[in-house]
Amino acid sequence: MKSILFALQHLTRLPLPHVSFDEVSCGRATAFFPLAGVVIGAVMAAVVWAAGWYLPSQLQASLLIVLMVVLTGGIHLDGFTDSIDGLFSGRQRERKLEIMRDSRIGAFGVIGVICLLLFKFSLLAGIPAHVLIKLLVVVPAISRWNMTLVIFVFPYARQEGLGTIYKKYCGIRELLLATVLAGAAAGILLGVYGVLLMLMGGLIAYLVGKKASRELGGLTGDIYGFINELSEVLLLLAGYVFLVK
Repeated sequence: MKSILFALQHLTRLPLPHVSFDEVSCGRATAFFPLAGVVIGAVMAAVVWAAGWYLPSQLQASLLIVLMVVLTGGIHLDGFTDSIDGLFSGRQRERKLEIMRDSRIGAFGVIGVICLLLFKFSLLAGIPAHVLIKLLVVVPAISRWNMTLVIFVFPYARQEGLGTIYKKYCGIRELLLATVLAGAAAGILLGVYGVLLMLMGGLIAYLVGKKASRELGGLTGDIYGFINELSEVLLLLAGYVFLVK
């Protein structure tokens, strides 16, 4: 139970009861990352269901993007911008890690997040509500399963930070449980298309993780956020192609 609460506390800004820190339970929270995605997605799907009666698709898409930021505290977007700044800096490994640690956002990060949000807005506005409601639950579940996957597969690049705890306690049991949770959400809501999206998500996460690990000597918390955000927009695009076109 503590691991579930840790997963929700770290990946959302939902009001939750206080839990005293426990390194083992915190590290094993990776098993429940997809559950956090389902909770976030369910809130957004409920908004689409309710707002779809009154709001045009463009305004609805804007509302969803703001809601994503509110529900997550923008933590993954922050990781996305930091990762863009570091990975596209053209510097050596240590300098890239320093750039990613810097709280200031650079030009590459600004450009990257604008492109990301523009792409996400267009997809959210263009997908019909009856399809979007399902994708809004499935996609966040898979994108957060992707984080568990890369935590398990790739080394951590730093010697300190929350990521070291995740890496230490994310074993095969945590990965399997996360896979079951994400797979159940995807399969129940989208059937064979959900399974296909999950396979695509895993491939995206592995390829991006492999590239980043080669450049940085491992992954960081920022890269986890980068993979989550990139996975979300690419999976929404795939959902549009499979389920709308």
